[in-house]
Amino acid sequence: MKLYRTTQGALVEQDDDVFLISTLAQSQEWDELLCDPDLHSRARAALNSNARTSLDPATILAPVVSQEVWAAGVTYFRSRKARMEESKGAGGGDFYDRVYSAERPELFFKATGRRVVGHGTPVRIRSDARWSVPEPELTLFANSRGDIAGFTIGNDMSSRDIEGENPLYLPQAKVYDGSCALGPCLLLGDPPPRETSIQLEIVRSGKKAFAGSTTLAELKRELKELVAFLFRDNSFPQGVFLMTGTGIVPGDDFTLASGDIIRITIEGIGTLENQVA
Repeated sequence: MKLYRTTQGALVEQDDDVFLISTLAQSQEWDELLCDPDLHSRARAALNSNARTSLDPATILAPVVSQEVWAAGVTYFRSRKARMEESKGAGGGDFYDRVYSAERPELFFKATGRRVVGHGTPVRIRSDARWSVPEPELTLFANSRGDIAGFTIGNDMSSRDIEGENPLYLPQAKVYDGSCALGPCLLLGDPPPRETSIQLEIVRSGKKAFAGSTTLAELKRELKELVAFLFRDNSFPQGVFLMTGTGIVPGDDFTLASGDIIRITIEGIGTLENQVA
């Protein structure tokens, strides 16, 4: 089942059939829906209702209101290698090698709800960055009890030159308006299988500028392990989104430009598309 937040309300889709769960007259209703311990049951009940409707892609909103978005770093070998290369001049390369094999994962704050954009909405690159890339990531939603309730697609926009200059600049490289995209939906149910593919395509002036892919089998950390560390001494009354890291990093000679179209596809969830403002 797929759960959508739209201007029409909360919709659930299965086998191309779409039904209305809630009109979401107020944003707090979305928060309450996500954290409802009976979310999956409510979604299944909607599929058996008479509230059949249709989904207009233009009405899709980011599946986040009051939730924070966090991210896990260096969870793929490709990410480890890229981070070591970009920061070796600053003496920080060894840090990423250590965290890749350490018991404690790298977890960092990424965005508040208002900084997140949804499917079809522009993302941004920092005005003071020279080297910017998208980071396609399986993103999970954990409710206030720390239970994983769903999965979506995340784009962790990153300024590699700023982070590479000094690892302490990570917040500036990662956290800014329009630096995070989530969507198009929330997949309810079991985690995608390990053979699930993640694909990234960047189109510039109508031509493919970059394409890459990986699978969840390359993800080093277990999802429940990441959530358990995130909830240590932290509470999330409205739940939390957690990006689980990227295994696709464009080459060092590539940087995003205004007008680029970023498409991230994860089997079973769909495609998240955003244009660079």
